[in-house]
Amino acid sequence: MFFITVSAFTMKPTYNLDHAVIRFAGDSGDGIQIIGSQFASASALLGNDIRSLPDFPAEIRAPEGSVGGVSSFQVQFGNSAVYTPGDKCDALVAMNAAALKACVNDVAEGGIIIANTAGFSEKNLRLAGYAQNPLEDKSLAKFNIFPVNISQMTAHALADHKLSTRETERAKNFFALGMMYWLYNRTIEPTAEWLRKKFSGQPEILNANIEVLCSGWDYAVNAELFPVRYQVSAAPLPVGKYRSLTGNVGIALGLIAGSIKSGLPLFFGGYPITPASDILQTLTAYKHFGVKVFQAEDEIAAIASALGASFGGNLAATATSGPGMSLKTEALGLAVMAELPLVVVNVQRSGPSTGMPTKTEQSDLFQALYGRHGEAPLVVLAPATPAECFAIAFEAVRIALKYMTPVIILSDAYLANGAEPWRIPGDDELPDIEPRLTTEVPEGGFKPYLRNPETLARAWAVPGTPSLEHRIGGLEKQGATGGVSHNPEHHAAMVKARAAKIAGIADDMPSAELCGADSGEILVISWGGTFGAVRTAVESLQKQGESVAHVHLRALHPFPRNLAALMQGFEHIVVAELNSGQLVAVLRGEFAQNIFQYNKVSGQPFTADEITVFLHRFLAQKPVMRNAA
Repeated sequence: MFFITVSAFTMKPTYNLDHAVIRFAGDSGDGIQIIGSQFASASALLGNDIRSLPDFPAEIRAPEGSVGGVSSFQVQFGNSAVYTPGDKCDALVAMNAAALKACVNDVAEGGIIIANTAGFSEKNLRLAGYAQNPLEDKSLAKFNIFPVNISQMTAHALADHKLSTRETERAKNFFALGMMYWLYNRTIEPTAEWLRKKFSGQPEILNANIEVLCSGWDYAVNAELFPVRYQVSAAPLPVGKYRSLTGNVGIALGLIAGSIKSGLPLFFGGYPITPASDILQTLTAYKHFGVKVFQAEDEIAAIASALGASFGGNLAATATSGPGMSLKTEALGLAVMAELPLVVVNVQRSGPSTGMPTKTEQSDLFQALYGRHGEAPLVVLAPATPAECFAIAFEAVRIALKYMTPVIILSDAYLANGAEPWRIPGDDELPDIEPRLTTEVPEGGFKPYLRNPETLARAWAVPGTPSLEHRIGGLEKQGATGGVSHNPEHHAAMVKARAAKIAGIADDMPSAELCGADSGEILVISWGGTFGAVRTAVESLQKQGESVAHVHLRALHPFPRNLAALMQGFEHIVVAELNSGQLVAVLRGEFAQNIFQYNKVSGQPFTADEITVFLHRFLAQKPVMRNAA
């Protein structure tokens, strides 16, 4: 057993902060995502509320030393509710010149920059586009600069270990993490335990990484580098057992919970695609819950296998991103026509085509609502936070099984990779889900499209059940029997029945919740991963006495029943979304109102400051804004 020993604290002043924002940045091979997620997890275990933002290039190994190849991880942690990863960083760890170049504009004035001087060689400076070394030319005078040769200190710490030069260099990320743990008064034990599990069969790598982690802590103590330390106390979270949860893992666990509560085995047909792959990978570890995971040869086979599993009486799901969603369209139309329960997760990324695979966007709303030929309505839900991905996935399962319909979950890259504390619900907190499987022959014989009078959901029977033989498929139906019919009246009746079923689901969904007064000057509407930035901006303006309220939509089709009434209480409606105005177009068509929009399509999420500035300008220039809508 390797025991952790670190030097005692030197007496340094400790500043108590309500919240702090830090960022790690370096080459894509520097292990930035690992130490960022470890810092976030350690903060969550200490009781802080957190939000994180991983940001990395699409290439597996991007050009080393280039600005385009920078990988970063930002986390905000606080002693009260935290909605975003933060706008400006209080501290930046830059492992090379390119990392500094890419991130320096996001550091708050007076903020801390810890720079690995080994990454500022002439070659590094040239690749980053610096004519002079910014650590020496006083261009960073408005920041608190702490130059540290992290690479050299790591090599010194591992001098007695039998590691290659490359292996030693790769460990430098844990030296930086140890320094930050000391600076922000985090414990290193959770990371040490993570290392023990990850490298249980590689004792030399395990001992080296733990030693480097401790050495980073010791260096921060003994080098007298930092004049102060910082402390962020625990947030008053509800009592319970917590874990740090990313959006993708939340969706996977929500599907498993839905399987358990419905008593149906979960079948997941998937194909790896950024940024949805973690859902498939996470589910493979839960075979002991009866989860069956099939990695198909392509996206079409993935959804087709899931649809076949649904026909066979399983809880079926698939996940993808925008390009894969395009390929799934035909099978999704079949799911609508056959009226089979199916959960389809689209973790949105920047498009069109391959686009920017690792960057976030909300540009697939039109695709989710209308991306099928014919009249093919279905349910579309969108989580607001990483932890809420669990609840939305569970709700998607409930709706799909109760109403015999496909349900699309619109997540996004920001939610998929971001993390926050999640209180693990008890078994009694999740409702049972009653699947509509028919096992006995009804009076008058089995009719697969005989509808429940309350839900309008059709009957569901497992193929091969005696006396429940039936036919379903992509051809139009003759009412309850499911027999093929090309009769115009039958087609019109079935189109109306399918639409009425989906529209009626609005009665089984929660009302939209209003943050603020029920009437006033501006109502801001958002959806998906924009929640945190919008809510932070609106609450800030409310504290300033501005007449601003916020509604965040989780149900995008059908809309909550009370949405129209909420909108009527405000002089102006503003929609903020990461696209060119898709929800705006839908709301204008649905409610025939003049709605203003604020959009961003850079592949980056909104910051709270961007929303605040826009709303301030809107309040000051409403007549001008009205004409520009």
